[in-house]
Amino acid sequence: MLDRWISRRPESVTNFPGILIPLDEAHLHSHTYRSRRRLVSESEDLLNDEETGTSENGSGSDGKDGDDEGTSMLEMDVPEYSIEGLRREVRRGTGGSGKGTGGGEKWTAYEMKSKLINKAIQDIGMGRYNWRLFVLCGFGWFADNLWMQGVALTLPSLSAEFGVSEKSVRYTTSALFVGLCLGSFFWGLGSDIMGRRLAFNVTLLITSIFGIASSYAPTWGWVCFFYGSLAFGVGGNLPVDGALFLEFLPDASSSLLTLLSVWWPIGQLVSSLFAWFFIANWPAEQGWRLFVMTIGIMTFIMFVVRCCIFHLFESPKFLLSQGRQAEAVAVVHGIAYKNNRKTWLTEEILDAVVEGAAAPRLRRRLSASNILKAKLSSFSGERFRPLFNTRKLGLATIFVWFAWATIGMGYPLFNAFLPQYLSHGGGGEVETTIDANALSSAITGETYRNYAITSIVGVPGSLLAAYTVDMKSPFLGRRGTLAISTLLSAIFLFFFVRFGKSPSSQLFFSCVEAFTQNIMYGVLYAFTPEIFPAPVRGAGTGVASFLNRATGLVAPILAANMPGDGTTTPIYLSAALILAAFVGICLIPIETRGRQRL
Repeated sequence: MLDRWISRRPESVTNFPGILIPLDEAHLHSHTYRSRRRLVSESEDLLNDEETGTSENGSGSDGKDGDDEGTSMLEMDVPEYSIEGLRREVRRGTGGSGKGTGGGEKWTAYEMKSKLINKAIQDIGMGRYNWRLFVLCGFGWFADNLWMQGVALTLPSLSAEFGVSEKSVRYTTSALFVGLCLGSFFWGLGSDIMGRRLAFNVTLLITSIFGIASSYAPTWGWVCFFYGSLAFGVGGNLPVDGALFLEFLPDASSSLLTLLSVWWPIGQLVSSLFAWFFIANWPAEQGWRLFVMTIGIMTFIMFVVRCCIFHLFESPKFLLSQGRQAEAVAVVHGIAYKNNRKTWLTEEILDAVVEGAAAPRLRRRLSASNILKAKLSSFSGERFRPLFNTRKLGLATIFVWFAWATIGMGYPLFNAFLPQYLSHGGGGEVETTIDANALSSAITGETYRNYAITSIVGVPGSLLAAYTVDMKSPFLGRRGTLAISTLLSAIFLFFFVRFGKSPSSQLFFSCVEAFTQNIMYGVLYAFTPEIFPAPVRGAGTGVASFLNRATGLVAPILAANMPGDGTTTPIYLSAALILAAFVGICLIPIETRGRQRL
């Protein structure tokens, strides 16, 4: 079982017989060949239709010219599958390291080998392994919002059972964000050091154990402790799962990384439906406990599916960055084997294509104590230096981190307390005194029904985001879609406060807000790992997620201590912060649409 988590037994190409083909046959199994074959087939069908029409008029043709044209189209890409052809291809353009121009080396050995692995994965294409990974990585996104919204949905019940005022109970969310901060930083950075596989499996286990335990909490303090502990696990899901899925994704299917975010609003939807069933129909001291136990068991089932049913390969980019080239090639063979495809990639081809570049240093076997020391020493500032190797990458890193930080505070100021806002129906103040009867009366089926409707409307936002991120319009793509959705999110937050004076108007504006915010977060989570190169991708996304959670930790403290009624000022501040994120997004100097991921 432990081997399945940490991948101590290295993969070998001998485990996947019958999938290796000679390089001179690679063009017959390439992505380009398959795409052109489909085009030729469609052209032949169209030609046959035209010939049928003309033959009926007595002017038919034997179609020989069409056959010759189709054959030539399929053979156009043969020259690229040779050592020289691949060598020219991986050296094309400006290196990600920013080294030299003119006669200097533009690409490092790692970058060129990454491009070859990208090409091999692209030629294998989407298949059974990738689609299963899409679902399993989706579990992480699902669990993140399942619990983040789940905690928000228990706040009214916690107020009623433990006699905590509506303002003070918001500190429960602070405990959650402490765990999310630590989890996103530890697992994001740790996945660059220990590998993606360990974090991928352990995070859901930690979440499920402490989630179920929270249903037995005897006091509000214990609830906060268990929520913070489960958040340490769930906080690692988004940075790790996004990076992992990206590194197994063919370039032609890159929009699926954005589509992965559709699991996020589904998590919110499931959470709201269970809350509607349990919290609205059981006494305050029972409903929330049944609710968190149910989603805790659900999280444990997802862990079992990930760890015990699915065989996850370690990321080939991670293996390559660690000098484990043979294992990286074996993983590519494994993907081809699982997808019932062929591959041409071998270690010999990797070495021959990058001949003349500085090869990565091979790592010697170390003792267990030396391995532990090496891993701990990797948690240092040097790990982040590559994020600022060039001015362009450095600016992109700063502005994307700024966007994560401002959205991290702005989002929970509205969403973490939305059940409280909805329970007041556009009127009344948040309670600052303790009245258990009044707090219990606020827990109504209508509140949770409205929250479920809001969650449903958010799902199409992720689908629209997946469609727009690859559009070639200068106003869309990754950066354009992210900027527009962020701006709209800020605008409708202002509208929520200004015009949301009745339950129906609040429901309308919260639905629009859910739709735009799911576009925003869907693109942000896909765009961020694409910006960073693989050796520091976990660190870059981990810090982004950490800043998101750290500023989110401040949000409930502000919301609990703001003067006034507690229902308008936090939302105004949320809108201002998300508007600031819009400005930062516009200043990001990188658009990753159609770009190689290294």
